Amino acid sequence: MKRGLVVLAGLFVAGCSGEATQSAAPACSLPAAQVGAFVSIPEGGFEKGADAMYPEEHPAMRVQVATFTLQTHEVTNAQFEQFVVATGYVTDAERSAASSDPAGGSALFVQPAGAEAAGTWILSRGATWKTPEGPGSGIAPHMQEPVVHVSLNDARAYARWVGGRLPSEEEWEYAATLGLADPRNPVSGAYDADGKPIANTWQGLFPVRNDARDGFAGVAPVGCFPPSEIGLYDMMGNVWEWTETPYGPGTSTIKGGSYLCAENFCKRYRSAARQGQEIDFSSNHIGFRIAKDVAQ
Repeated sequence: MKRGLVVLAGLFVAGCSGEATQSAAPACSLPAAQVGAFVSIPEGGFEKGADAMYPEEHPAMRVQVATFTLQTHEVTNAQFEQFVVATGYVTDAERSAASSDPAGGSALFVQPAGAEAAGTWILSRGATWKTPEGPGSGIAPHMQEPVVHVSLNDARAYARWVGGRLPSEEEWEYAATLGLADPRNPVSGAYDADGKPIANTWQGLFPVRNDARDGFAGVAPVGCFPPSEIGLYDMMGNVWEWTETPYGPGTSTIKGGSYLCAENFCKRYRSAARQGQEIDFSSNHIGFRIAKDVAQ
């Protein structure tokens, strides 16, 4: 877990920290009737890694994807709680916190008080899906937000329980690409043609100022931003999402960027963006959504 924190600090701190100038988030959430809905993704091909910006996004290649369905939104705390109540499941972060491992816990981004204060990542034993903001926090105000502090194993366990699975990187990127408002503009899933944010990302000068022009300095409830052209919410920004595609030894690929990704650094709110993360690692800006196969 400690090694994962070092990797995260080196790679993800690029999209983090700063004092929000707009602290009051708008009241919003996905209507209850739409929670847990799926969108059918048609069979088709696309250019994976198109408009690559960072070295890990190369090379571009033509990929064919079979039809599948994808949950319209990231799995919420309310959904994950149902799973835990029904099964008694204990997450990796909770097990780690209860262990004697000095590197136990989950990664938590902390924003010091005061203007122009740079945020930092810490490893917190008190940070779990039930206490997403660390010791003393609770889940009640966050039930419609994406579940965080979940490892790849935790995401897989939930997916199996609901009869689904995690999408592959290719499936995820294909669905995100189909949903772009302007396929010629790789950031059109995060900003409209006038530069207005339409996803939960970082606005302002990283790492010293978050203008929060999108209304949020942290995680947003699912459904607060417009859906993509094919009806998917938060494919860009909000929280990174686990996929089933290995990135390297002991790591898996995460996609989509998070609320900590900024234009001047960590510009990973694009379909082609990808990052590797240790499979037992968790943080307060990594979640997941689930896919399901379509019977042939």
